[in-house]
Amino acid sequence: MSLESEAGLSGDVLPGALSESLHAELVAFRRDLHMHPELGNQEFRTTAAIKERLEKAGLRPRVLATGTGLVCDIGLKEGERPAVPLLALRADIDALPIPDTKSDCPYRSTVPDRAHACGHDVHTTVVLGTGLVLADLHAKGLLSRPVRLIFQPAEEVLPGGALAAIEDGALNGVGRILAVHCDPRVDAGRIGLRHGPITSACDRLEIALDGPGGHTARPHLTTDLVTAAARVAVDVPALIARRVDTRVGLALTWGRIESGHAPNVVPQHAELSGTVRCLDLEAWRQAPDIVHAAIDEVATMHRAKSEINYVRGVPPVVNDRDAADLLRRAMAARRGRDSIESTEQSLGGEDFSWYLEHVPGAMARLGVRRPGERTVRDLHQGDFDADEHAITVGVEMFTAAAFLDDSDGRQA
Repeated sequence: MSLESEAGLSGDVLPGALSESLHAELVAFRRDLHMHPELGNQEFRTTAAIKERLEKAGLRPRVLATGTGLVCDIGLKEGERPAVPLLALRADIDALPIPDTKSDCPYRSTVPDRAHACGHDVHTTVVLGTGLVLADLHAKGLLSRPVRLIFQPAEEVLPGGALAAIEDGALNGVGRILAVHCDPRVDAGRIGLRHGPITSACDRLEIALDGPGGHTARPHLTTDLVTAAARVAVDVPALIARRVDTRVGLALTWGRIESGHAPNVVPQHAELSGTVRCLDLEAWRQAPDIVHAAIDEVATMHRAKSEINYVRGVPPVVNDRDAADLLRRAMAARRGRDSIESTEQSLGGEDFSWYLEHVPGAMARLGVRRPGERTVRDLHQGDFDADEHAITVGVEMFTAAAFLDDSDGRQA
């Protein structure tokens, strides 16, 4: 089958190629966001910048009830009900509470201990750019079906800002939803794609251990909380791994452990916190009971009283086959089939999964590595950066998807 017949349109005919001037504008927009990162539910400047640019293009964005984030329909009059289900394109707009450690970078963060170290500024710019291109094509009578842009706040805040966006009607009338996530392991100009689960579930776990302390010369008269905390840290992950099928990938990893103030004092209190991740949706639903039971067993063995705060996070992102194929056809139409590579399921969490509880959709991994670069600037690291050619790739893929989407979908 030829590329043209696979895509339904020749790459030379398919509208929505990004002009050099708009690419330059979008790069400047992304850099401005990168210099002014805002944490989840605090993205007021970011929201205002997106809103202003969409309004300049003649669109009518609506800020979400939370005060940050917005939705914007293209191809619909105000109050008009769509004749066909909407295709939604989602971006997340928040940053991370870590310092930007890039050196000699003119657009590094200007906000202390805040950085767009997960590429949300790129996601936002891609969806904004797609909206600007589609608005122009709609004005020319070339857009065949309506599209909704969703700029969602607080993706990094469990259980994720997607839930508030959905409650505020972001999915009303939507039949399918698409997204991208930056991947520093994939070269710019390419995407990674797969059917089925592409991320894992992610929850947060906080444990407090308490018991009578005392002198380190007489640990038998105390609840030795340092030892108890150490055994919880080591034994609980091992117990969990033996109580589920190993193929579901249920894993507990600690990020913090604290106890004590002096070398000769057995403390009365200890704390541990970490994340629980899982590759399988059904196992994720069982995870809280499994984790609680394992902690109680180990703590009781060491005569420690445990208090557990298990914070539900997000389920896995499970790519719908048809939606993933739409992204595949769109990317093939723009860049050729060789620009698409298979990707593995990661243990990272993403609240895009909440949308997929309501409508089918898919997420692609957007390559942001500079071709030939050996150093991988990983996500959630202070030196993370992206090859800005990825912005053009994302915009052109999404605009192609808007033209190739022929599904009736099921409206939320």
